[in-house]
Amino acid sequence: MAMDPDAVAKAFVEHYYRTFDTNRAALVGLYQDTSMLTFEGQKFQGPAAIAGKLGSLPFQHCEHQIVTVDCQPSGPQGGMLVFVSGSIRTGPEEHPIKFSQAFHLLPAGTSFYVQNDMFRLNYG
Repeated sequence: MAMDPDAVAKAFVEHYYRTFDTNRAALVGLYQDTSMLTFEGQKFQGPAAIAGKLGSLPFQHCEHQIVTVDCQPSGPQGGMLVFVSGSIRTGPEEHPIKFSQAFHLLPAGTSFYVQNDMFRLNYG
């Protein structure tokens, strides 16, 4: 059965941001030892360092609004590039801030893990 990259990307994005918004610590399971996060220019490698960074963000609650999800198949291993744009609100009184995030997903058994994750806020 052939994989539909758009369906996989949509399901991944829904899972990632729902988990980020409700139980950020649970995102650790999406990363492996070679995984890398670049967050606003700072690099973190491995699940513990990545979860530590995400857990240290200066807000407890947030809500992502996803506007676009683009994906492409990547390489002979069956990986995928996923590019997301949207906005994040860190409290009911806060204005939403636009962001972009790119994921390189690689297969792991019957699912995927995040090999690369790059996040930027888009001010202006």
